[in-house]
Amino acid sequence: MIVIPNLLNAEQLRDVRARLDAADWIDGNATSGHQSARAKRNRQLAEDDSEAKALGTIILDALAASPLFVASALPLRVYPPLFNLYGEDESFGDHVDSAIRIRAGSDFRIRSDLSATLFLSDPDDYDGGELVAEGQAPVKLPAGDMILYPASTVHRVTPVTRGERRASFFWIQSMVRDLSARAMLFDLDRSIQELTMSAGLDAPALVRLTGLYHNLLRRWAEL
Repeated sequence: MIVIPNLLNAEQLRDVRARLDAADWIDGNATSGHQSARAKRNRQLAEDDSEAKALGTIILDALAASPLFVASALPLRVYPPLFNLYGEDESFGDHVDSAIRIRAGSDFRIRSDLSATLFLSDPDDYDGGELVAEGQAPVKLPAGDMILYPASTVHRVTPVTRGERRASFFWIQSMVRDLSARAMLFDLDRSIQELTMSAGLDAPALVRLTGLYHNLLRRWAEL
């Protein structure tokens, strides 16, 4: 699980949250598969909602500008962001995200390699509502922070007992399908960045490591 801190800045958050306050929320099972529908109790914005599309563009632009997101996800396609709301006594039980996500009314489809949750409510605004992935500690991040995790992971959102939890959620198809290969590339990329600060871009060892990174990416990438 990888945290992307401050994906949205304070100004973007104010804009997004003000527009969500005035949005029209529908039953969250509008995008659920058979398994998820049995475990899910929340609300969300309709996929074709004009406000949801506009807010999704803000998030997509922020993702493209985040070096940490690009390095960790190696994104090929990103599902247009969706938005959900959990009020008191609402939750999402254990489930695995669908392997293929198809946008309603279009031919847009992706293989869901990674799932993402972008928190839009401050942690003090609600109790409960933690994201819990199998084998991992509960996650409840500051507003504007995002968590990335394998879409194949069994996960849940615990019941909200006070307030409201708003978030954006979506899926990513990576250029590198294999999780272990993607993790090795991410570690190699981070090591190169750290060494660059001390050794400089022209250090022969860094040139070789950078070449190794791109040759591995060339071997594993699917476009």
